[in-house]
Order: sequence, then C-alpha cells, then structure tokens
Amino acid sequence: MNTLFAEALKKLRQEQGLSQHELAARLIVTRSTVTRWESGLRLPDATMIARISKILSTDVNTLLTAAAESDEAPNVIMVDDSKAILADSLCVLEEVMPNAVITGFIWPREAIEYAKMNRIALAILDIELGSASGLDLCRTLLEINPRTNVIYLTAYPDYSLDAWNTDACGFMVKPLTPEGVRLQLGKLRYPFPGGADA
Repeated sequence: MNTLFAEALKKLRQEQGLSQHELAARLIVTRSTVTRWESGLRLPDATMIARISKILSTDVNTLLTAAAESDEAPNVIMVDDSKAILADSLCVLEEVMPNAVITGFIWPREAIEYAKMNRIALAILDIELGSASGLDLCRTLLEINPRTNVIYLTAYPDYSLDAWNTDACGFMVKPLTPEGVRLQLGKLRYPFPGGADA
C-alpha cells in the first residue's frame, strides 16, 4: 500500500477544495484512478506526479518524496527460460531483497502482462529467451515504465556491448550471486526503498 503518498495527495486535494472528480478532470484521468491513488492501491508515475503538484499548487518534491518513501514493497521480476536457473536465482534475490515482491517468469509475454498491471522497480533479464530476446523485452518494459531498472543476467559476456545499447543499468554473468546483486543494487539508475537488506 502506498499510504504515505495516498495521505499526502488526499490532504493536498482537500486543502484546495477539490473533489476527486474535479481533480481527475483537471488531470484528464478517471475519478477511479484518483480513488486508487488515494486508497494506496496505485502510484502515479513521475510525469503525472509533476502534473498533480502543479494543479495542487505544491512543490513537486513533496509528492515525489512521499512516493519514494512509500511503504509499498517494490516489485522485482526475473525472466529466464531455464526453470532451474530461475528457481536458484529467485532464492538469491529473496535473500538480498527480503522486503521485495519477487516474481519469476519463463515466458516474456507473461512478464509484459505483469508489468502492465504492476509498477516494476527492477527487472533481471536473461538475454537469450528461447526464440525471444531479452534486449527486446527490456525495450518493451521501459516503454511501459521508463523508471524500471533493468539488469541483464547472461551466460555470455559477449552480449555486454549489445546490452549497453538499450537503457539497461546493469549486466551480470551467470550464476547470480548475492554479492553480484548487492553490487548492482548500488548502481541502479532509479534506487528504490526496501530494495536491499542492511
């Protein structure tokens, strides 16, 4: 639940004397979208937060800080076409990020559908996904949410140059290790709270 952002948004909206319907109309979203934000079920992206702050006459950093400090567990996904590697890697991710919601996928299309319904903080992608490409999956995930951190995990270091031609922020060679994950978490383009243990 995004309770910190939800409470801040509701308070600011009420101080401006706006109903949820009126705020929705000014933002060009549905009233149910505003309801979800204020109930903590969803969090708007940075562009929408900037629009909200302008309409509610508040400093954008107030809302961005509330969003960043939200108590929502970050969503982390991993996509690998090997069930064995995926199972082992998910255990490593759970060890390093005990506060995250970690979900594994074998099929890229399932990861894409999940990303459309959930804000992904971190995606760890194999580059060779059967007939699919992790490079293409990266581009699709970033179209859905440009603030998704993407790290490639591959058995083939030769892919590193191709990987950097996408907007990924990290690259690891298999097998996944706790030390390797911690190192990459320190280099994320968009750090997220609760992403790593102490």
